[in-house]
Amino acid sequence: MKYLFFTNTPAHVHLYKHTIDQLQAQGHDVLVLGREYGCTEALLEYHDLPYEIYGKCDTTKFSLFRELPKQYLNIFRITRRYDPDWVFGVGAYAAHAGAITGTPVTLVLDTEPTSIDHSISRPFVNTFLTPDAFQKDLGKNHYRFKGFKESAYLHPDVFEPTCDVREKLGVEQDEPYVIVRLNAFGSHHDVGKSGFTDDQRRRLLETLSTYATVFVSDEGGTFDFDDIDADPFDLHPARIHDALAEANLLVADTQTMVTEAALLGTPAIRSNSFVGESDMGNFVELEANDLICNCVEFEHVLDRARELLGRESIEEEWTRRRDEYVEATEMVDLTELLTELALTAARHEPAGSQVEEREVFA
Repeated sequence: MKYLFFTNTPAHVHLYKHTIDQLQAQGHDVLVLGREYGCTEALLEYHDLPYEIYGKCDTTKFSLFRELPKQYLNIFRITRRYDPDWVFGVGAYAAHAGAITGTPVTLVLDTEPTSIDHSISRPFVNTFLTPDAFQKDLGKNHYRFKGFKESAYLHPDVFEPTCDVREKLGVEQDEPYVIVRLNAFGSHHDVGKSGFTDDQRRRLLETLSTYATVFVSDEGGTFDFDDIDADPFDLHPARIHDALAEANLLVADTQTMVTEAALLGTPAIRSNSFVGESDMGNFVELEANDLICNCVEFEHVLDRARELLGRESIEEEWTRRRDEYVEATEMVDLTELLTELALTAARHEPAGSQVEEREVFA
C-alpha cells in the first residue's frame, strides 16, 4: 500500500509520526507532504520521515492566502505522481489531494471554528476522526475517539521523556522553570483573533521570573528579550515535550501546547480571544477536569500563575490528575487507532470498521 500524509504544521508531524513509522515497518510505502511553516521541516528531518515540501507559509497574517495557488499546484502534481492508496491529513489539502486521484481520505480534526475548511473538505472525505469533546457534527462519516489528537504522541503509554533536558536547558534538578508559548496568530483560523499584547507579554514575564526561570517559545520569532529576565527556548524543537514534561507551568496564548501540557501532567494557563462561551470543546473538557485554566482577563492569568507557582508538590498533584483522567475516560492510543485504520485498506475492510460507533451531540 502507498500512503500519503499531510503535515501542514509542526503539530501534524507529531500526530502522524508514529503511524508512519509503524506502516513503514510493515513494508508499506509512505510519503509525507510538508509545508515550510515554523519548525515543520526540522521535525520531519529529525524523525527521518520521507517527505517533500509542497510550499511555504510564514507566520504573518494572510501569508497562506498569497501562497495558496502555488501550494495547490504542487500538491496536485506530487499527488498524481505518487498515486497513493490512502490519504491522511488535517484539512482541505488532504481532502482535495484525494479528490483528484479518487483516493480515500481520513482527516483528524479538533478545531470547531474552521467551518469553511470543514465545508470544502466534507464532500471528499471518507472518515472524519475527532475527539469526543468535539462540538460539531460532520455528517455520516464522522467518528469520535476517546482522547485528543495529541493522544497519538503524548498518551502515557506512548511518550517517554528523556532525562537530560534539565541539563540541556541549564537548570538544576530542583530549580523551578516555566515555559511561555507565544502565538504568531498567522494561521487562517487565527484571522481576527489575538493573544497577549506586547505590554502584557512583558508584564507576564516580569511576574513569572520572580518565581522561576522562564523560557519563551515564540512562534513569530520577534520577541525582544532586552531588559527581560527570560531566555528563548533554544533546544531543538523536537525536545519541547521533554522540556514541557519537566516544567512547573506552561502559560500560553496558543492552543496545541496547552493540550500537550495537560497530557504530560503539567499545569497550564491559556489566554486568548478564543476563550469564552464558544470555546473549543477540548479546552472546555480539560478545564472541566481541572487540568488547565482558561482565562479571559489578563489579570486572572497573573493571579493564577502566582497561585500555582506558590503551591508545593504541584507536579505530583497534576500527574495524579492526568492519570486519573486518562483512566476514567479510557483514553485511546490514537496512533494504534490510526495505524489499524490505515491497514483496513490492505485487508479490504470498510474504512470505519476500526473506529468506535459514531456518536453525535444532540
